[in-house]
Amino acid sequence: MAPSATRTRQWLPYTAAVTAGLVVIAGAFVFVRQREAGNNCATVLQVNSSTEKAALLVDLAERYNRSDRSIDGGGCAQVHVSALNSGKATEALATGWTHTGLPQPQVWLPTSSLWTGQLRLLDEAAGRKLQTPDHYPSIANSPLVIAMPQPKAELLRKRGPLGWGEILGLSGRDGWAGFGKPEWGRFTFGKDNPNLSTSGLAATIATYYAAVQRSSDLTRDDLADPAVTQFVRRIEANVSHYSDDSVDLLRSLAEADLAGGAGSTDDMSAIVLQEELVDLYNTGALSPRQDGQERGRRPNVPLVAVHPKEGTFNLDHPFVVLPSADDRQRAAAADFQKFLTEGDQQESFARLGFRDHEGRASAELLASVGAEPTGGLNYFTPPDPEVVSAMLDGWRTLRKKANILIALDTSGSMLAKVGTRTRFQVASAAAGKGLALLNTEDRVGLWSFSSETKQRPNSPYREEVPLGEFDEKRVNSKIAGMAVNGGTALYATVRAAHRELVDRYDPQRINAIVVLTDGKNEYSKDNDLARLLAEVALDPQHPVKVFCIAFDRESDFATLDQIAKASSGKAYDATDPAKIDEAFVKLVSSF
Repeated sequence: MAPSATRTRQWLPYTAAVTAGLVVIAGAFVFVRQREAGNNCATVLQVNSSTEKAALLVDLAERYNRSDRSIDGGGCAQVHVSALNSGKATEALATGWTHTGLPQPQVWLPTSSLWTGQLRLLDEAAGRKLQTPDHYPSIANSPLVIAMPQPKAELLRKRGPLGWGEILGLSGRDGWAGFGKPEWGRFTFGKDNPNLSTSGLAATIATYYAAVQRSSDLTRDDLADPAVTQFVRRIEANVSHYSDDSVDLLRSLAEADLAGGAGSTDDMSAIVLQEELVDLYNTGALSPRQDGQERGRRPNVPLVAVHPKEGTFNLDHPFVVLPSADDRQRAAAADFQKFLTEGDQQESFARLGFRDHEGRASAELLASVGAEPTGGLNYFTPPDPEVVSAMLDGWRTLRKKANILIALDTSGSMLAKVGTRTRFQVASAAAGKGLALLNTEDRVGLWSFSSETKQRPNSPYREEVPLGEFDEKRVNSKIAGMAVNGGTALYATVRAAHRELVDRYDPQRINAIVVLTDGKNEYSKDNDLARLLAEVALDPQHPVKVFCIAFDRESDFATLDQIAKASSGKAYDATDPAKIDEAFVKLVSSF
């Protein structure tokens, strides 16, 4: 749901990763604990940062705390940094910062001013004093780009300047044949879900701007224009699947590249993301590393940042001083903001692939990601927050639809207790929350699986709801009525479900299998993992992806991860059952 005058968007959590000294921050939020600098400053400044730069901000805050700087009025300040993704922080600030487990911030450092606009909209709707009424200075910048493997980017550039629609929407079904490379297959691309990710949100807005052929003043009337709707729908139709974390996507791509494989994202011709991630990928920051290494090997095939001719969006990383700051904290915030924009600190941002606080790219960055267009980049002006809200409301109906076959483990171990409920009850509740996020135009089927039982004597799996028009009540009713017993027939079920999706493949939809299990394969009649991995291996012409949730500590997450990666899907670690709701939300947001 989008924020409006009467309701608040339920910003969904997602896993984010950040490389700063190659520290990874994962989860809906992380509190970053810092070393104490040893001084006794009376003023404490709590800073909350978006996750992609939080580890760097921790280092810079420590550097600040060790310095001999003084703030206006005398004395010094201690800066402490916590981390929360920008969408989740927007929700927390709009609801009093409760239930985060993090200190109340006086300074907020989201990824983009898009979020300050959304918070302003939520405050207006609630009749509260505005927390983000102004425009704010940047501490770093990173434009949105279309990242493509170098050979594909170079071929595309030979056509001259191309727009968002020509790159992401024109080729579609004809694919690379229109560029003289039929062996490269269809043209599909990856993007983050705009409800989860700043880059996904910016990519969606950029698509609308390209549709209206303007760089500013997008209106709600524009969103309702049938020609605009058709343009956006055509681009969304070429999405391979919606990622909850483009960093994970790039890590998988780097791993496959260095292993000499075709790549777990081989069905994608491009990924829409922020420029800084292209640099991190190309410099080995997202590659597998040996112990003690700061970075891994550089990929064999680098990515190139392609800039659409209409322009792009800039993620401006604003420095926001919140009303919760008192006078001393405001003075400390002003000094910390000045500190972050000074040379040594800006060099630290540059080493992570950011442009400086005035939007300038270093020569090293451009050498890594590719040159800018002659004359530099054109940037879209952010729309009014009300337009962004309406856009996200409409995106739910315009996004690419899915064929989803859900396979739910009903083996006897699902009767084990998690607190006062059984594993099956916890999993069923999580599945219900995830199903509520699907589009009514999706097609959904439901299977149950275990070894043969009295209720299912002839097969380790059973079709509970045929793949077809999504009927949420029917699916939930079937889940509630399932019998739980037997062993875990994981391989046989995944194999059969994959065959079913291949047979019923729809090129106009995301075709995916969702497997939820609390165990490992216990079915002696089918115990051949190598054959299963070969059978589910991604066919770029007819991609069927397997997404797995490893539920409870008895789950064989390593094997589920192998199965998912073979198909270019993803495995979600919910071996702590408390995380299953979050895992299901992330998974469903891929469709």
